[in-house]
Amino acid sequence: MRNLLKLTLILAASVAPAAAFAQDKVTLNWALWDWDKVAFYKPLIEAYEKANPNVKIEHTDLGSADYNTMLMTQLTGGATDLDIVTVKDVPGYAQLVSTKALINVAEAGAKPADTKGYGGLIEALTVDGGLYALPFRTDFWVVYYNKDLFDKAGVAYPTNDWTWAQFDETARKLTSGFGAQKVYGAHLHTWRSTVQLPAVLDGKQTLVDGKYEFLKPWYERAIALQKEGVIQPYGSLKSTNTHYSGPFFNQQIAMLPMGTWFVGTQIAKVKSGESLAKNWGIVTYPHPEGVAAGTTAAQLTSLGVNKNSPDQKAALDFIKWVSGPEGAAIVASTGTIPALRDEKVVDTISSTAGFPADENSKAALKTVKSYLELPVDLNAAKIELVLNRAHDALMTENISIDDGIKEMNQGVQDIIKK
Repeated sequence: MRNLLKLTLILAASVAPAAAFAQDKVTLNWALWDWDKVAFYKPLIEAYEKANPNVKIEHTDLGSADYNTMLMTQLTGGATDLDIVTVKDVPGYAQLVSTKALINVAEAGAKPADTKGYGGLIEALTVDGGLYALPFRTDFWVVYYNKDLFDKAGVAYPTNDWTWAQFDETARKLTSGFGAQKVYGAHLHTWRSTVQLPAVLDGKQTLVDGKYEFLKPWYERAIALQKEGVIQPYGSLKSTNTHYSGPFFNQQIAMLPMGTWFVGTQIAKVKSGESLAKNWGIVTYPHPEGVAAGTTAAQLTSLGVNKNSPDQKAALDFIKWVSGPEGAAIVASTGTIPALRDEKVVDTISSTAGFPADENSKAALKTVKSYLELPVDLNAAKIELVLNRAHDALMTENISIDDGIKEMNQGVQDIIKK
């Protein structure tokens, strides 16, 4: 009997640690979209699980097209099976914050102590002192330029410290030829952002304020460039549904203000032979007078934690890791630009095969300050419809600039007052 009791105690002692370990195991579910198309999901999960063997990361793909709707349905319904929440855009973030679907990561101690490396994105996501998601990837605006067209025109390459007035003057010098042989000095795509974004870079006003007189000089500028033939006519671009990449690929334009999402496309199309602009570079987005060089507009993807998650502490650790240096290095290794950019990340992206070899192009990956195109606002989607409608009328010159601004003011103020 004594031997049997001793054996029982030995067996119990040997089983206890395994049981305790099993209890420490955590499985987190990550809400995301396009699992099979996004390059960084799997390597992020694999690296985190290797560093944290007690944590397993699963995922739920809610699809890209209706992601925000699907996510809101799940979270407002009290779902507890989603722990990590990918926040797709600013309107989606605003909804999640207003419905209190996410925990305040600042209160939970997950806000980075040093936010400088995020270029203002942490501050842009802060609402009434609260932070409900951490940015982990971003795209921001730069200028792409064709070095061969600069050389042909005898114009010096742009630098990473130039104003919009210098951009416009450079564009005028680069414009040449007629008809099918014409080279336009610059290109403003049909999006309203190509005209309006420079106006918000001083941080004094936003595109959801309901007063748009500050946009007047920027529309005067755009229409003047159009009338001078420095940029392609808006009406022509719109009617032919011209994609911004075409004129750049075909060397019809010397400069293209566009987001960093175009870097990978341009590299791939040069390799395939579709882009004839083989000798190209990028520089920082021009800045208005009195604004620091390196200031730009950005879009971002962030990560939050479901307030109904049973494993908030583990989920917080994951989003801190993904949005921090370790996660940023992995995101960069897939050719994607992370929200946190240090020298190592910049080196990784700039060493990608096909990326321009000049130092200015590498330095253009660093930003000093980034402003969101639309700030966190519940009315952002409705406001955008008003701004888009007025922009179209203005750029086709079917309405005067003053009347277009009045239309914006009235339309947006009607939304705000409701």
